[in-house]
Formats: sequence, structure tokens, C-alpha cells
Amino acid sequence: MKRRVAVFTGTRAEYGLLYWLLSELRASPSVDLQLIVSGMHLSPEFGDTWKAITQDGFDIDAKVEMLLSSDSPVGVVKSIGVGLLGFADTLERLKPDCLVILGDRYEALAVAQCAMIMRVPIAHLHGGEVTEGAYDDAIRHSITKMSYLHFVATDVYRKRVIQLGESPDRVFNVGAIGLEHFNRSPVMSLEELSRSLGFELKQPFMLITYHPVTLEGEEPAQAFCSLLAALDQFPDRQVIITYPNADNGGRAIIPLIETYANSYPQRVKAIASLGFKRYHSALKHALVVVGNSSSGIIEAPSLGVPSVDVGIRQRGRLAAESVLHCSADVQEITDAIAKASSPAFQELSRTVVNPYGDGHTVERIVEILTTFEMQPTKPFFDA
Repeated sequence: MKRRVAVFTGTRAEYGLLYWLLSELRASPSVDLQLIVSGMHLSPEFGDTWKAITQDGFDIDAKVEMLLSSDSPVGVVKSIGVGLLGFADTLERLKPDCLVILGDRYEALAVAQCAMIMRVPIAHLHGGEVTEGAYDDAIRHSITKMSYLHFVATDVYRKRVIQLGESPDRVFNVGAIGLEHFNRSPVMSLEELSRSLGFELKQPFMLITYHPVTLEGEEPAQAFCSLLAALDQFPDRQVIITYPNADNGGRAIIPLIETYANSYPQRVKAIASLGFKRYHSALKHALVVVGNSSSGIIEAPSLGVPSVDVGIRQRGRLAAESVLHCSADVQEITDAIAKASSPAFQELSRTVVNPYGDGHTVERIVEILTTFEMQPTKPFFDA
């Protein structure tokens, strides 16, 4: 009898990471794949990215609307509440044997709560990590405690999950799932990428993604203006800027992006969502990645591309030598971009070892998902 494996996705970035896992689960003769789509995917404001999922050939078994137009703390909490209602009905209808959740966002927290109460075993990806500048940090550890299986990205993170009381025989270091693309996904040429974007790219260019910091210590709009001011110090470089996530303060950043792009139409391209194929191609061709997206820390090193990690959002996350950290200060960002662009640092970045693995993660995950006997409850493990 096939195992019903439900996979949840609520954002464009998360779907991109899950793509090859979804492909292998769909192809497995022992799996009945159920795909649950929610959050930013269903919002026109953030690009209606559910359409890209269907264009990739996946059947969506449930669309759960939950994203309110407000990104205030109260609005986010209410979005979680709306999600709880929809996910409860969805899990009751689909009756999955397990639910796969990646990461640490509030959409994932909502569906995890439903699964826990409804006794659906959870398989969690990317637990044990630390990002001190966002409440995602607490969400990630909370989902760990609700989950039965754990697929982590490094041995450091495996030890943290075990420290949280999870039995070692249920915690697997499989590496970072996003690195799978570098072994399996074709990269668009610079010319192909330019045609796809409707924007002629000429190297060198910088790839920018900045998400709001959701804890105190960094005001999102102010920090992003500092980032834009730093970009102005490099007028000879083109810039691709993607929209932020639907976090607290994210909507205040979007008009700043659009105004900046409109001010420099030949130099700056703003886009709501690149999609994972164009994103990884842009990542490959970029001179420097700038912002506070986890991809700059986890994925960029595997391509030999240096990153400038701005502010506190990713503070505490394990990083390769090719990642430079700086505060959300104009001069610090400028200095970090200049260092990352230097021939010496570019050469160093091409030779670093990525601590997040070799990119062969999906086959390990599928093997465990299809054979491991999962339970809805578990004992606390005292290390």
C-alpha cells in the first residue's frame, strides 16, 4: 500500500528548495504525493507563484488561503489563525500518513500545529539552525518539538536537535536540500537569463534580497534604505532585487524597491519572484550576493559566489568563509561589498568548502520517508 506523503509549501523560496524532493516523491512507486500550497503562493501581490508549481507539472491537492493584507504582528497572528482553520479541514480530507515541512516560517507553524493535534507525524527539514534576528528562530525549534523525523543540514544542527530532546535515531544529517539544484538543475546562460527577465544583464551584477528583521534591533525600512545607499556607491554595477517575504514590515520595503528600480531603469531590475530556476541562474552569474536571505549563506558558497550578509536576521547561522557579515550601516555594507568584489576574495570564494554538504540529499530523504515507521507521538530523549 502506498504511503500518503503530504508536502507543505507556503513561499516561493521554500518551493524552490523542495522541487527535487517533490519530483522524486511523485516518481516513487511507494508514495502517493499530496501537495498543500498556501501563504505567499496564493497572493497576487507576491507573484501568484502557485502558477509556477502547476507549470512544473505538479498537481496541487489543496490551496489554503491564509495571508491577510496586513503584515503587522497582529495581522500575522490572525493569518496563522485563518491558516489553522484551513489546514484542519485539509488534513482531515487528505488523511496523510506523514507531513513534510521545511524551515521556520509562521505558515509552517500553523500547519505543524494542526498536524500535531490531528496525530499526523511530521518530517521536518532544516531544524537545529539559529537565526537570532527573526522570530523564525523560535518557530523552527517549536516545529522540531512537534516533529517525529528530522532532516538536518550539518552535524552541528543534528546535535542541537538531539539537545532539544529528540532521539538520535530519528535525526538525520542529509545536508542542505537546496544544494540539490547544483547537481541536477541546468543553469541558464547570461543571455537566456536576460531574455527571461526582459532586462539586458552585463556582468558584473549584484543579486539583492532583503527580508524584514522581525525582532527588535533593526528597523526594516531604515535598514533597507542603508542597503540601497550602499548600492549607490557602485554605479557601474547592475542590480537585481527580489521582493521580501510576507513578514512584519515587508510591505514597507516593496515601494522602496520599486522607486529605486524606476530611478535607474537601465541598471536595476526589480522582480516579485524570480522562481528557483532563474534565481539559481542569477546566483551563478552574480559577482556578489547581498542582503539577508539564507540562500546567500547556504547556497552561494557551493557556486563560489561571495555573499554580504547584512544585519542581524541570519546571526548565529553556520557560514563558509566566503560569507561576510556586516551591520545594516551604509559604510559597513559598502566596505563589505568592496571586499567581496576584490580579486583576492573572489578567488577565495571559488575554493571554499560549503559546510552544508554535497547536494545529494533527496535520495537520502526519500529512502527514509518511504521506509521509516513513523508515529504521531514520541518520548523525550535525555542526552
